Amino acid sequence: MKKILVLLIALVFTLGVVGLSFAADVKGTVTKVEGKKITIKDDKGKETTVEVKDTADAKAGDKVEIKGGVVTKEGAAPAKKKKVIEGC
Repeated sequence: MKKILVLLIALVFTLGVVGLSFAADVKGTVTKVEGKKITIKDDKGKETTVEVKDTADAKAGDKVEIKGGVVTKEGAAPAKKKKVIEGC
């Protein structure tokens, strides 16, 4: 019985951690940057702190979107792709 209870608790903990990692996609205004942790305030006023791979030089007041730990500043031009073959 104890083994089943321990297994059940481990399963619930694992699913909770996985759920938090998927919930890290946020969009809003940066309120604080500490190392690789960025605190963002969304449109509803809720503050969320997210650990990211790279801060992308984000600073307080910047409007950003974070997906999968990657920071993208809103209004920033997307990276221009080079053409493989340019006309002859």
